[in-house]
Amino acid sequence: MQTQPGPKRGPDDRHAEGHATISGTTTIIDLDLSKYDKLASRFAEERAAGAAVLTAGIPTCNPAFATLIARMEKVAAATRSPILLGGPTGAGKTVLARRIFELKKARNLIDGPFVEFNCATVRGDAAGSALFGHRKGAFTGAVTDREGLLKRADSGVLFLDEIGELGLDEQAMLLRAVEDKVFLPLGADKPILSDFQLIAGSNRDLRSAVHAGRFREDLLARIDLWTFTLPGLAQRREDIEPNLDYELDRFARESGRRVTRNHEARERFLSFAQAPESTWSANFRDLASALIRMAILASSGRIDESLVREEIARLQAQWQPPTDSEGDVLNELLGDQAERLDHFDRVQLAEVVRVCRRSRSISAAGRTLFAISRLGRKSPNNADRLQKYLARFDLAWDDLIRE
Repeated sequence: MQTQPGPKRGPDDRHAEGHATISGTTTIIDLDLSKYDKLASRFAEERAAGAAVLTAGIPTCNPAFATLIARMEKVAAATRSPILLGGPTGAGKTVLARRIFELKKARNLIDGPFVEFNCATVRGDAAGSALFGHRKGAFTGAVTDREGLLKRADSGVLFLDEIGELGLDEQAMLLRAVEDKVFLPLGADKPILSDFQLIAGSNRDLRSAVHAGRFREDLLARIDLWTFTLPGLAQRREDIEPNLDYELDRFARESGRRVTRNHEARERFLSFAQAPESTWSANFRDLASALIRMAILASSGRIDESLVREEIARLQAQWQPPTDSEGDVLNELLGDQAERLDHFDRVQLAEVVRVCRRSRSISAAGRTLFAISRLGRKSPNNADRLQKYLARFDLAWDDLIRE
């Protein structure tokens, strides 16, 4: 940086307009932008490395999922606020929660453990005891003190999968623990401190659960600050191929046995897996199970076309519609009106009902039903399209859902 004197002016120097010229000095700043470029490159490399941790190094060709992972990396690195992971069963919420933990651990953002709990596995005192701990004698069977998972997660990450299954009492206790970092074990009279980051998972629509009185609105408001909804495998068909390689590599690591596939077997399975008719109802769990079955049965260490054909038939049978007949479904919903429908409408409507009853929300059902046509729309409103279709038969989403 250099400072130079301005041009000398005489007392009578004036601009053409007659105003006085202000004397002073000028400063020349020489910016070395290469330093800033290096800094920006380093930050970009860190973000890319963080995204690779979240995806386990599996490349994604799905733009929406890539954007979601990039946003998640930024949030995980910047805050310890609660994170809510949505998406269908088998979409990878548990795996992703652990990878968020690994990313934060690698960057020295936390120093505690990863603690995991599925809220759908226990109810009542058992759930309260598992989460918050208890004192001896707090309830029948409490013969000793128990620490509880919230305390164990101190300074770390607590992942509560299927948080919508928690009882209302446990939800209230959890809200206080998230907000104030304190909670009261069952039967205790002194609160316990625990500073953990909560990651919650749910395959249900928690807002609908709030309206139904099954989930606390104040708890949802607290954990809904950062919500990431994971797409199902059917919405990421372009990512099936790299996941095939990942699953076989994982099988090799866990079993100590390397299994390969011939070209024809690989192409045949990919063609089936990426076809719109393949529903992948259990998402990545279906895919992982399929690869494990074929790998175990590959006695020569090589998956061939016969194994692929066998697995395809198994998956297709697994994805068959429920046993309800077309007539039973429509008679249940429409009564006598069902008999006045053309055969075409009966078949189509029965399939729509089947898809809706296997979907967690009307939007998810719409994405499945309009999987191809939605690609040609700039702003596909799958829920609205499905609502309008159902209205033709005087039906609404709530009419189709079984409790």
